[in-house]
Amino acid sequence: MGFFTKSRQAHARLNVPAFVQVAALAIIMIRCLDLVMLFNMLGLRGVGEFIHRSVQTWNLTLVFMGSLALVFVEIYCAFSLAKGRNWARWVFLLTQVIATGYLWAASIGYGYPELFSIAGESKRDIFRSLMLQKLPDLLVLFLLFVPASSRRFFRLQ
Repeated sequence: MGFFTKSRQAHARLNVPAFVQVAALAIIMIRCLDLVMLFNMLGLRGVGEFIHRSVQTWNLTLVFMGSLALVFVEIYCAFSLAKGRNWARWVFLLTQVIATGYLWAASIGYGYPELFSIAGESKRDIFRSLMLQKLPDLLVLFLLFVPASSRRFFRLQ
């Protein structure tokens, strides 16, 4: 076998289903758009103040660092999904459970900072807003777990 010829396994990984490609690209685009919207909402001075507030106490620092780590893990999962790594879709699912759980807890008063909470008059309003905010991620999870071509792709890898 020559240096430039592809093995059968390497060639099979190039045949990534469209659903998986769309899901991986969507994860990257959603996270980038989230960051752009956050910078737009806070401005440069607001981002600096947020970072300054986030390192005032150990608890806030852990939440801040954890949220950054979660974003990087999600983006790493997106690239790993395109390579057919089955663990990546499960890790992405776990990140969504963690993020949704924390947002829910922070929104009903069990967490902070206020940037990581959703405003609402009742728990029902908060839950509805949370689900609307998480709708793109739910769609990505649907694309990774439901279509037969996606399940087959990850089973074969």
